[in-house]
Amino acid sequence: MAYLTDEERLKKQHIVLMRHKETALYGSIMMMGDSAIAEGVPTAYTDGTNKKYGREFFAKQNDKQARFLVMHENLHVALMHIPRHKDLIREDATLANVAMDIIVNNIIDNLEDKNLCEMPEGGILDHAFDGWSVREVYNELKKQNPQRQKPQGGAGSGSESGDGDENNDSGNGEVININDKKVTVRNQDHHDIAGAPKTAEEMKKLEEGVGRALREGGILAARLGANVPRDISVSIEKPLDWKEELREFVTASVRGRDELTWRRFHRGLLANDILAPSVESETMTEIIIAIDTSGSITQEIISTFAMQLQTICDVCKPETVRVLWWDTDVHGEQVFGGDSPNVKDILKPLGGGGTHVSCVSKYIEQKKYNPDCIVVFTDGYVEDTPRWETGVETLWLVTQNRNFKPPKGKLVKIDKL
Repeated sequence: MAYLTDEERLKKQHIVLMRHKETALYGSIMMMGDSAIAEGVPTAYTDGTNKKYGREFFAKQNDKQARFLVMHENLHVALMHIPRHKDLIREDATLANVAMDIIVNNIIDNLEDKNLCEMPEGGILDHAFDGWSVREVYNELKKQNPQRQKPQGGAGSGSESGDGDENNDSGNGEVININDKKVTVRNQDHHDIAGAPKTAEEMKKLEEGVGRALREGGILAARLGANVPRDISVSIEKPLDWKEELREFVTASVRGRDELTWRRFHRGLLANDILAPSVESETMTEIIIAIDTSGSITQEIISTFAMQLQTICDVCKPETVRVLWWDTDVHGEQVFGGDSPNVKDILKPLGGGGTHVSCVSKYIEQKKYNPDCIVVFTDGYVEDTPRWETGVETLWLVTQNRNFKPPKGKLVKIDKL
C-alpha cells in the first residue's frame, strides 16, 4: 500500500477544499503565497500571505483535521488578521492569538458539512462570540483576564525582530478565562508579524490581492449554492473601481465553470516537481447586458459603459452579447458577437420612460434565455419590491440611488464614471 508524503497530503486537502461548495470561496486565497510543510514549527503559522505547517504536528492529524488546519490558516489570510492586528499581537500575543483563532474556528465549525473538517485537539471554540470582530473578542478577553500584564518583549511578545514568532511556543499551557471557563491554551498556531506588510503601499497591495481573491471565490460559491459568512462578506463588499469590478465579475463567471482535470498537469507547478491538476477552461457562450433607458441614463453614460463592455468582449470573447433596453418594459434587444470591434457604435438605445426592473427578469424567463451571467446597468430608482426570479449570477451597476438594494446578486455603486 502506497502512503502519501506530508507534502502530498497537504496538496490533497487543498484540492478537496477547493472543490467543495462551502470552501471553494477560499480557493484563490489558498493559491496566494507559499503553502508548505516546514521543519521546526510546533503547529502552523502564517505571515498574512504564506502558510507553513509543522511536519510533526501535521503528520499527527487525520485528513479532516488537516483540512481544518488548512482552512484555519487561510481564514487568517482571508480576514487579514496578521497585518490588521499587529498592535494586539505586540500587546498580548496570547490573547490576540486566541481572539483570532476563535473567529476562524467558529467559521469552520459553522460549516454545514460536518464531515469536511474536524478541529485538532487543543483548538478553542466559543460560539458566544459568533458575529464579533477580533478586537471585540480581544477586548472582552482582557476584561475577563485583568491579572494579565503586557508582555515586556521576548517570548510571546510578537516582536518583529528575527524570524517573527512562528517558532515561538509561547501561550502553550497558559490558562485564561473565557466566559467563566478556565481554558488551557495549547497547540495554537502562531502569527509571524515580521513577514507582514510594513508600508502603506505593501498593505494596499495585499488588501487588493485578498479582496480580488475573495470576490472571485464569492462568485463561485454563489454559483455552487453556498452562503458567504458575514465576516467574509464584509471584506468582499469593500468598494473598488466599478470598471475593475465589472471585468472581474464577467471573467470570474467563466472561471466559475472551469473544472480541475488530471489529464494535464499544472504547468506552472511542474518546475517545482509538484503534480497538480490543471484547469480545463470553458468559453463564455452568452452574456446579457440589461441597460436602463429611463431619463436619468444619458447617452454619455451609456457611451462610457459601452467602452467597458468593449473591453469585456475583447478579453472574454463571448459567443453572444445580448443587450436588453428597458424602462417599464423591455423595448427591444440587440444581439452581436463578442468579437465585434465597435460596440459603442452598435448600441442603439430604446425607451426612455419610468423604471420597472422586474420586466427584465420576466422577459428573460419568457424567452428562456440561459446566459453565463447578467449585468444590469441602472440608476437604481426602481419599484419598491422588484421581482428577480432568474437564478443566473447577476451584477448590478447603480449610478445614483445610494439606498438601492438588489433582490439578488452583487451590487456595485458607481461613484465616478
